[in-house]
Amino acid sequence: MSITYLEPGGSLAFPDPLHCSDDVVAVGADLAPERVLFAYDCGIFPWFGEDDLPLWWSPDPRAVLPIDAMHVSRSLRRVVDRGRFRLTWNRCFRRVMEECSLDRPDGIWIHALMVDSYTSLHEAGHAHSLEVWIDDALVGGIYGVQRGALFAAESKFHRVTDMSKIALLALVTSLRQAGVELIDVQLMTPHLSSLGVVEWPRARYLAELARLRELEVDLKGLVPRLCQA
Repeated sequence: MSITYLEPGGSLAFPDPLHCSDDVVAVGADLAPERVLFAYDCGIFPWFGEDDLPLWWSPDPRAVLPIDAMHVSRSLRRVVDRGRFRLTWNRCFRRVMEECSLDRPDGIWIHALMVDSYTSLHEAGHAHSLEVWIDDALVGGIYGVQRGALFAAESKFHRVTDMSKIALLALVTSLRQAGVELIDVQLMTPHLSSLGVVEWPRARYLAELARLRELEVDLKGLVPRLCQA
């Protein structure tokens, strides 16, 4: 099956990922916030370089973290126990995105078009960030998009060792208490596997997405916290 080309400014429509043989299901269109949000509802997300046409992905298999499955190593437990940091929620969304793009080869997809689009989603209450601070310095963070009881974690960063892991652990703990059931991390890496991330066939992911996006979970007033376990 050939990849579908989408016209910029066209209707909100994507190919059904169930009938696509590739991880990239469409190319073109634009990053209008309503299109990006619709894509997430279809199990699709944008990922492309600043000078490229938009690419729309629905990987098979899909990397996910069930909300009770995160593995907390002994070394990370010790970092939690020391507790030198503090956590905030939605304190500086755009800055977290910008920090995620710095000093890393795979961050080139977090360019100005993406930052503007996702910041608009944040302002509309669909995208969120969790920040980790030591004193007044932002030392870690993570951001993503919420669809009901699913949270699509897009990227994380650290400026102090282990603070991106703290950000993820705090995100998982806080989202679980709010009612989120699944975190989508899109593509597997050895690091994510060590944290408890597993791979699902695309069909299973899309079926769970259809159920989870219909559940009501309010993250606007979330207070980030960490478990001690």
